[in-house]
Amino acid sequence: MRPDKACPVVLSRAQVPGILLFRHPLAGVQLVKGTIEQGESPREAALRELREESGIGPATISDDLGCWEAGHRGQVWSFHLCETGEALPEQWSHQTTDDYGHRFAFFWAPLDQLPYADCHPVFQRALDFLSAALKARGHWVEAQR
Repeated sequence: MRPDKACPVVLSRAQVPGILLFRHPLAGVQLVKGTIEQGESPREAALRELREESGIGPATISDDLGCWEAGHRGQVWSFHLCETGEALPEQWSHQTTDDYGHRFAFFWAPLDQLPYADCHPVFQRALDFLSAALKARGHWVEAQR
């Protein structure tokens, strides 16, 4: 399965553990995700998309969480757990230079209370896949300590 989309995943280690999501002004709550460009690895694309869509600069990939067939436009998403080099606020907004220059509102969603009702069905399914991958690889348990 060859991915065409990269999805960087950032977890909060705060008292209430969460996953980084954002509210798109036209399309509801989403994970950061974008197209893997020609000549770019999924890992490189994940770090680039994290920078472009959220404004998070220094980050590294600590784990590859697997690929998932989205069942949407033939897309295959590659998920990568990212660690940031900086403390992140509880919420912020970021003006993108691509995607028509939208302003994305970022927040931490509690791992045990993911906002499925505010997500497009493809992102609902992505959160299900991601939850299972995080649990299987021990990241969900670590985040809940």
